[in-house]
Amino acid sequence: MAAGAGGLLLPALAFAVATSATPGPNNMMVAASGANFGFRRTLPHMLGVAVGFPVMLVALALGAGEVFRTWPGIERGMRFAGAAYLLWLAWRIGSAPPKLAVARGAGRPLGFFQAAMFQWVNPKAWVIAVGAVVTFTSGGGAVLAQSLALAALFLVASLSSVAFWTGVGAGAGRLLRRSAALRAFNVAMALLLVASLVPLFAEGR
Repeated sequence: MAAGAGGLLLPALAFAVATSATPGPNNMMVAASGANFGFRRTLPHMLGVAVGFPVMLVALALGAGEVFRTWPGIERGMRFAGAAYLLWLAWRIGSAPPKLAVARGAGRPLGFFQAAMFQWVNPKAWVIAVGAVVTFTSGGGAVLAQSLALAALFLVASLSSVAFWTGVGAGAGRLLRRSAALRAFNVAMALLLVASLVPLFAEGR
């Protein structure tokens, strides 16, 4: 982080926790996966999010961050492309077969690599990563150390967050034993996934 890193550590940690824990595409997706596939089978998805976002953040800090500072329209375009992909994912979640169908072999959870690569088309991830890089790094020779420190904070915050939301989904899946109830849960997660896009575009950024 920038000069006076000790003074920025707590604000950066608070930023990482708040942005990781609040409802968003990653959290809604792991909750739906937990409900349909269980906690253990969602672990690769969880780890892909927890590792993929910090890697994305470091990559942005080491090169792409300056591009977005100079041409913010590029980040806006990526955000719209990611939103279109998320709408497709919401449709897939909302129309997913309930657990009984999954148990017979239909459907499978997102894997590690898929979840990690998803961060690059996740509009919320772009907003958070660009905001973190611009706010908590100063550029120059210290940017690698600063971005690695940020990545470590987000690794812990993201892993804790997705574990919590997956647990919520897995618990809901155990309670919703009827196929119709689980299908309703999937639809609710899909609607929340779509709703999570609204704040990202409300400010017209």
